[in-house]
Amino acid sequence: MSSSICQGLRSPIRSLATLRRAKAISTSLVHNETILVKNNEEFVNKVMNNDKPVIVNFHAEWCEPCKILTPKLKELIEPLSNLDLAVVDVEDNADLVHTFEVKAVPAVIAIKNGLIVDKFIGLVDADMITGLIDRMSGKKKEGA
Repeated sequence: MSSSICQGLRSPIRSLATLRRAKAISTSLVHNETILVKNNEEFVNKVMNNDKPVIVNFHAEWCEPCKILTPKLKELIEPLSNLDLAVVDVEDNADLVHTFEVKAVPAVIAIKNGLIVDKFIGLVDADMITGLIDRMSGKKKEGA
């Protein structure tokens, strides 16, 4: 069952990412760096005190779904100038795992103005991922 979810996730995200990348390149060459969180102090400084919204991806190297989700999040978020991505390795940041009550990986939380405003756990469908990114980056869905 997990592999069918993974298969369903790959194609829609790849197509959307290709379109977004092409649009970002044609309009701007701004790329954000992914924040690789190493400790609590860095998390507070670069995530909680960030002027921009941040999508935080709790992941682990041994987690197969993380190996799919983490690169896709990077691909979708890095071209955006008004949204950052932070990656937290759960093996190296036990305090953050405890603070945010991460019980499974991948776990994604969206932080705006120092507050958690959205989250999801595990691999979810492409629409949920792009919807979260669009909401956090200030984009409105057509017809909404």
